[in-house]
Amino acid sequence: MPATTRTTLRRGLAAAALPLLIGALASCGYGSDAKNDEKKVAAEGKKLSADTVRLGYFPNLTHATALIGVQDGLIQKELGGTTLKPQTFNAGPSEIEALNGGSLDIGFIGPSPSINAYVKSKGSNLRIISGSASGGVKLVVNPDKIKTLDDVKGKRIATPQKGNTQDVALLNWIAEKGWKVDPESGKGDVSVVRTDNKVTPDAFKSGSIDGAWVPEPTASKLVSQGGKVLLDETSLWPDKKFVITNIIVSQKFLTEHPDVVEAVLTGTVKTNEWINANPDKAKASANAALKSLGGKALDAKVIDPAWPSIAITNDPLAATLKTQSEWAVKAQLIKQPELSGIYDLKLLNKVLKAAGQPEVSDAGLGVK
Repeated sequence: MPATTRTTLRRGLAAAALPLLIGALASCGYGSDAKNDEKKVAAEGKKLSADTVRLGYFPNLTHATALIGVQDGLIQKELGGTTLKPQTFNAGPSEIEALNGGSLDIGFIGPSPSINAYVKSKGSNLRIISGSASGGVKLVVNPDKIKTLDDVKGKRIATPQKGNTQDVALLNWIAEKGWKVDPESGKGDVSVVRTDNKVTPDAFKSGSIDGAWVPEPTASKLVSQGGKVLLDETSLWPDKKFVITNIIVSQKFLTEHPDVVEAVLTGTVKTNEWINANPDKAKASANAALKSLGGKALDAKVIDPAWPSIAITNDPLAATLKTQSEWAVKAQLIKQPELSGIYDLKLLNKVLKAAGQPEVSDAGLGVK
């Protein structure tokens, strides 16, 4: 065979082999497109009873299950050909409004909005179907103005919103100290200043507030500005656990598409398992998700102390939600609620059993 012919043949074989080699590398997970390929494969799987499922969550570390489960395709993988459509919200009321209005099917949200929405609808619009996170809430203060817990009296302390989970906790703590505060105005022995978490760091820096009872990463942002953690809310709870994030579902969607809800829960359970087994990688993944959603990742001096203070869990810690509702009643923010039926944990416990994990309790507040 002439030399020119052999050279041409070798070049042809090499060209033919190149796409095969690239395909083999991609199938092994090499390259930046590997994760996208996995999402594409999942999307081409069997479609469930709904074409799409709309999932809401906050760009917040206490919603790490959603941040990571959505970004890394872990939830979509379980949905197969049913498309996951994520939506982000900045506050509980707007997410509840979307759920009530039919533009959202499943959401990650705090306990107080869950209680308020359930009570206002007389138990007709949502169910809590899983837990997601515990802890991650701290009282951070200006150490020049507040050195002890008793020094909080007479000071200006921020919470994210009137009647939200942190607001209720602060009002309860103030009451247990024997101090008086009007729950509506926030005025009293302590000035409770309802301030959006986005502006709380600036308010703290300017001196317009003396401290804040806030979730992560806002708490660690204040510490990075010279604040001091005076109290970690976990210290006030039995077993140092309390619910900070639930997963809720529209009752209509749960009734019509239980297979889709089960698939989402399978994805969140697997996401939580991965997070707890890989804390450093999970922290990086959550920060990458925050960057993609907000355009800026958290600084290491903020995320490093914030991340370990949040416990990722499937358990909704139902007994602590009951306690939080009692605090809201005592603070005169709500009337005594009827919470029977707020939980439906049947699908979650089915998923947990299949995964070889222990079932969780609804504290007597489940559907009958």
